[in-house]
Amino acid sequence: MNVMHIIRAAAAATIFASAPLIADDHSSQRSIPGVTAAPMTAEDLIAIPRLGGATVRNDRYAVYSVTEVDPSDFERTRRHFILDLAENGAEPIAFDLGMSASSLSFGPDGFLYFLSSDHTDETQPLRSRLWRAAIEGDGTASAPMLVADMPEAGIAGFKLDPTGTKVALWAQIARDCPSFGCASEESTIGSGRLYDGDIGFFRHWDRWIEPGVFNRVFVFAIEDGEVTGDGTPLDGVDPATGITGNTPTMPFGGAEDVAWAPDGSGIYFVARQADEREPTSTDHDIYFSDLSGAAPVELTAVYLAVDMAPAPSPDGRYLAYLAMARPGYESDRLVIQLRDLGSGETRALTQDVDLSFGSLMWSADGSHLLATATDVLDTPVFRIDPATGETTKLDLIAGNEAHIGNLVSLSGGRLLFTRDSIGAPSELYLARGNQKARPLTDKVTSRMGEMASTVTTRFSFEGAGGDTVWGQITRLENQTGPIPAILYIHGGPQGSFRDGWSSRWNPRVVASQGYAVISVDFHGSTGYGQAFTDSINRDWGGKPLEDLQKGLAAALELDSQIDGSRACAMGASYGGYMVNWIAGRWPDRFNCLVQHDGLFDMRSFYYSTEELWFPRWDFGGSYSEARDEYERWNPVNHVDNWKTPMLVIAGEQDFRVPYTQGLQSFTALQERGVPSQLLVFPDENHWVLGAENSLQWHHTVFAWLDRWLAESPEEEISE
Repeated sequence: MNVMHIIRAAAAATIFASAPLIADDHSSQRSIPGVTAAPMTAEDLIAIPRLGGATVRNDRYAVYSVTEVDPSDFERTRRHFILDLAENGAEPIAFDLGMSASSLSFGPDGFLYFLSSDHTDETQPLRSRLWRAAIEGDGTASAPMLVADMPEAGIAGFKLDPTGTKVALWAQIARDCPSFGCASEESTIGSGRLYDGDIGFFRHWDRWIEPGVFNRVFVFAIEDGEVTGDGTPLDGVDPATGITGNTPTMPFGGAEDVAWAPDGSGIYFVARQADEREPTSTDHDIYFSDLSGAAPVELTAVYLAVDMAPAPSPDGRYLAYLAMARPGYESDRLVIQLRDLGSGETRALTQDVDLSFGSLMWSADGSHLLATATDVLDTPVFRIDPATGETTKLDLIAGNEAHIGNLVSLSGGRLLFTRDSIGAPSELYLARGNQKARPLTDKVTSRMGEMASTVTTRFSFEGAGGDTVWGQITRLENQTGPIPAILYIHGGPQGSFRDGWSSRWNPRVVASQGYAVISVDFHGSTGYGQAFTDSINRDWGGKPLEDLQKGLAAALELDSQIDGSRACAMGASYGGYMVNWIAGRWPDRFNCLVQHDGLFDMRSFYYSTEELWFPRWDFGGSYSEARDEYERWNPVNHVDNWKTPMLVIAGEQDFRVPYTQGLQSFTALQERGVPSQLLVFPDENHWVLGAENSLQWHHTVFAWLDRWLAESPEEEISE
């Protein structure tokens, strides 16, 4: 085994001191050899505060929100803080807006705008409205002032124009509705929904589509702090000449899909036409609306793949955006494009840079672009020269960059951002020029440091085809062996278990139960160049399985305290597919398996999933066109080899991998007498988002691991 590179990083710094995370009885846990501090629990994971990105006023005052969970009833509450960036060592000051608030954003007028379903008049009905309040540097807040209240539709999001005279509002609104919401016309017969064959999506991610209703953006004038008029739709007043689709895009689009021209004269926005092509097309386009109500102008019509993240330059001369080249491929490389808005000439700035960029923005002075991209387990920030395309990785953090996000460019070359890692959730940081960033907050870092620390070891090895493949081992820092092994398998499959915090598949909380968590970025993973990502195409069970086999062996060779004779493999989505594949193709290796939302039968999956472009790209066509390819990598064809105990988890609201895939795998286990359990969440989608459901998920998984990885497991693997 050729272990080429090793990097060790302590998972939790102890640079601050504060109270324990929650009042949890850690003493009820089993003893872990060598560990004296209280390990992190599932309750800790759920109750850890979650810090979001910041909005900044006058380049000086940053406001951010922190979501906190009451461990007694799991109720979530947002708290808000203001921080003076001009004063070194300034402490964040909590402030109260007098009502719940989300989507905080400073306007050009200096007021803090936000959404809330509460009202200062308790007799008013509950719906999301736009408010504003004046906030002083000492945390003093004025009473909330109502900016926009739309009786027929709650406001889902907003974006203020740079001049402070207009605001873009969006919500789910019928396409034939000329205003921001129309009174619904209830059907008088039955509760059924009728869909035409050319509608496009009839269900998507976790919701059934309401025919004719889309995310739509309307622009309103603001006078004396209140919206006026009926609003102008970006998609065009006339549906016959305008466009029909969702802005922000569904299911994950947000404010990044809407960008004001610097002078407030119009809006650049992202939309995908909603028609019969929608389930098989990745064609997102960027449009421009001059706010007249006329049909918007399509700026990227010649490109049939993804175009997204419009970012006009501060001087209004250029439009930067991200684009993929190959239609139908959702994991193609995102290249930064630069369009001269005067001539229409477009250049691919990063065509020769083998990175797929994510968030995109201009520096405050407009001299360069800033973007993030996954790069060998980290997500650093890159500076891009708009004239030459020269791309420079910024070294902002002492040690590993881990995961950087929520960028805000400030004057003087300063950069405000959040940073998280496997070891700790997000904190807010400020970098000045080329200097290392300093932390501005300590919402969780020191409290995490009071728990038993974990350590993450990065390693690489020779994988399938002789390629270098990377992995990570996360375990309790002072634990002495033998330590049972967990093989963590990421989803996507074009994804990564990068060095970042997760509220769901969290390596630290699993390692804190006394396990060594091993993740491998197999062929198909992101962050290693586009050819590596593409290599999983039509090879779902080939090179990735070989990499997992070799990666597990490399990890066991690297850390002699890990007990490879007690091992469990677990994964979700594609990771769940791979668990099903392992059950039939590598059945003698593991003591147990955990399969969450995994694909079991590729034929039934194809005919029940919603985004059909995904399997069509990865398997070379529809099921009928590429039947042999689907069946070549179909786990159901190998169920007669299944004998490893498996826990199956599924969400009934999952339309990406319908929960019937989990039912089928559980039936196969029952038929063969393989020890098994089935956990079904009626109210969860492809993920587990509810706090109490998350706790149940973790307790169920931990009990399953304990049952099969104890030194004397209560049951043996069926022969």
